[in-house]
Amino acid sequence: MPEGHTLHRIARRQQKLFGGQRVAVSSPQGRFAEGAALVDGWEFHRAQAWGKHLIQGYRDGRRSQLVHVHLGLYGSFTELPVPMGEPVGQVRMRIEGAEVGTDLRGPTACELYTPADLDDLVARLGPDPLRRDGDPERMWRAIHRSRRPIAALLMDQKVIAGVGNVYRAEVLFRARLDPQRPGTAIDHETLTALWADLVSLMRIGVRRGRIHVVAPEDDHGPGSYAPDRPRTYVYRRTGEPCRICGTPIAQTELEGRNLYWCPSCQQ
Repeated sequence: MPEGHTLHRIARRQQKLFGGQRVAVSSPQGRFAEGAALVDGWEFHRAQAWGKHLIQGYRDGRRSQLVHVHLGLYGSFTELPVPMGEPVGQVRMRIEGAEVGTDLRGPTACELYTPADLDDLVARLGPDPLRRDGDPERMWRAIHRSRRPIAALLMDQKVIAGVGNVYRAEVLFRARLDPQRPGTAIDHETLTALWADLVSLMRIGVRRGRIHVVAPEDDHGPGSYAPDRPRTYVYRRTGEPCRICGTPIAQTELEGRNLYWCPSCQQ
């Protein structure tokens, strides 16, 4: 599933491509036909991200409408020059601007939203490290009162929005935190530093379009875990030597997701 930096990058890209333009919106697949027909020909006003959720804003005079997209495991946007040609595959939503268009395929959600719906969504989410209104104190309060492992808490979108398995594993390694440590056992200073590291790393992800977590002085040894993937400290490196101490990287399952860590560095 795309992590939060990907959604923020998509939002910025769509704002650049379509912001202020009247766009053609359709649903070749038919599953978003009613919503597409409503905003077809309207101005693409704004795109924003909250965690792993994308919110598009359309307006037509005094009328306005929101569209909510959650990519889930398989969703993606594909850009094409205009004219875009016949849709390929199951295109849930197509947006055509003056010069470029984008096709949305395979999302978990693509639906009309009201302002109240958006308020409810934001109320359910924890703070987003990539938003200026992200409040680390909310994260601190949620973690400090929970005995769940910190690794589980970081993946809980109600605690912090936008963090996925890669950032979870890597930021815990960089903080030298045992992923099984309960939230109640982590002090305010440590969590504040962890938040700051997430902000820095995820901003790099937005700028570069890919996750980058390994410091230059540690960028050695075995390569990436897959072709065209970034180097990591622990993520998907089970059994390989830690880039810092040489200890084999460990793996287990926590709440249905694979967890990676260094048993020596993260005691």
